[in-house]
Amino acid sequence: MVTMSTAPKIWTRESGLVEKRDLWTAMKRGFRGRCPRCGEGKLFRAFLKTADNCATCGLDFTPHRADDLPAYLVIVIVGHVVVPGVLWIETNYTTPVWISFAAYLPFTLVASLALLQPVKGAVVGLQWALRMHGFDENPPDGIPPV
Repeated sequence: MVTMSTAPKIWTRESGLVEKRDLWTAMKRGFRGRCPRCGEGKLFRAFLKTADNCATCGLDFTPHRADDLPAYLVIVIVGHVVVPGVLWIETNYTTPVWISFAAYLPFTLVASLALLQPVKGAVVGLQWALRMHGFDENPPDGIPPV
């Protein structure tokens, strides 16, 4: 059992000063596959594997917890692009089924694979900007690391 510290925390001006993190800038940098802090170092070491840390500023990427959110977001984005197009084409034109499958399936596959890494980078940038999942330098006392 973990015991919590009962000592009161005293707020000082120095304890309130934290690094400013712009949400949109961090997400744009992550979307481009760059470090959300500096925008220079690479975020990924493989297609969907994040690097351990930034080669430029040293930011540790290991606390990120993107999990399945990027995949869900890609499904929503690609679905909102593909489905209206398919419905419009199928209601206005008569195409054979084999042509429909030959066109829609590859487009859906390529669009999904093309968006997966940028969306995951944006999610990591979001987590860093909002100080989620260990990206906070001063986590509260009594909360064990993930």
